[in-house]
Amino acid sequence: MAEFSEFGIAGARVERIAENARSNKAQIYHYFQSKDGLFDAVFNELCLDHVRESPIDASDLPEYAGKLFDSYEAHPEIPRLLAWYRLERTGLSDPLEVVVASLRGKEAAIAAAQAAGGIPTRYMAAELLTLIVHLVDLWGARTAEFAVVTEPTTPDRRRAVVVDSVKALLAQQ
Repeated sequence: MAEFSEFGIAGARVERIAENARSNKAQIYHYFQSKDGLFDAVFNELCLDHVRESPIDASDLPEYAGKLFDSYEAHPEIPRLLAWYRLERTGLSDPLEVVVASLRGKEAAIAAAQAAGGIPTRYMAAELLTLIVHLVDLWGARTAEFAVVTEPTTPDRRRAVVVDSVKALLAQQ
């Protein structure tokens, strides 16, 4: 995970991975067939862990967003691997079933909360989920230039902005 997080798929070296794992390249290729296969296995495991650690609470989506933010702060490799995945794997491989199942479950939870009247229906469930996830990822997607033109913010302030933004998305109009 560390190798892929730092270098992405193209920059990662199986030799370094094998050395750090006290293994050898042949064994890695035997089990994973390719560097892409190894990345997919690492990413799949990361997704499984993240889904377990960050269950959705459709009755409190702002706090759900806050917990996702906390997870990204505690594990900076997650947003980095997500960025590499979007850059290097999207469109090149079949969607990972763990991610698809998680998204469907979250979408269904939001849709059920909307049907029960607990969440506004201004946005479809999938749209709302997409907005929340990308708000959480907002800080990791900034370019360095933002640090020059904006006040530096603390993790607590960034979390508050995410939570408040989700509250604003849910406000009735």
